[in-house]
Amino acid sequence: MFAFRSHRNSTVLAMTSQGSRTVRVLLGGGIGAGKSRVLEMFERAGFSVVEADEIGREVLGPARDETRSVADLWPEAVSNGVVDRQALARIVFSDPDALRRLEAITHPAIGAEIDRRARSAPGDVVVEIPVLHLAPPGEWRRVAVVADVEVRVERAVARGGDASDIRRRVASQASREEWVSWADIVVENDGPWSVTEGAVTAAIEDVRP
Repeated sequence: MFAFRSHRNSTVLAMTSQGSRTVRVLLGGGIGAGKSRVLEMFERAGFSVVEADEIGREVLGPARDETRSVADLWPEAVSNGVVDRQALARIVFSDPDALRRLEAITHPAIGAEIDRRARSAPGDVVVEIPVLHLAPPGEWRRVAVVADVEVRVERAVARGGDASDIRRRVASQASREEWVSWADIVVENDGPWSVTEGAVTAAIEDVRP
């Protein structure tokens, strides 16, 4: 089993306003792949972190235009201006058209905020993305965290998810093959964390000059 594969050895650097050069990394992968633990390692290595999932929660916060749009379409998923994220997930991950409508509402705001935070982040920066089309513009090293579907489902269920709901989410996301094709570096996270940890260390060393 390959735990780490690097397709290219080039490092993408950006020039800050002060003239210093920084490393820019996109970290992608689907639900249950293990992005969060990998992201923690990048953060401990000194990278500024931008999380699309966190921004997504903010975009559907109280008093947001996006939340009002969701309430108009799916009032059963919003109560007193607060989105019930589990109820919304049950709706959109069982209906591809509903998912497309939700993404049309939320993804422009999420993408804009990712770009803003990435531009203002100090030093080397890593941006976590759960879907391919949230990647910000510009040149980035691309790191994908992948795992077999059954492993991903088991992990997500262990965190309190419903297996049927998780499988629907997995089916709506990019496949392992799509993430691998997109990435410069692939971290395979099917096995023990001790193996993955070494792979992530190698990935961090690979993206830095």
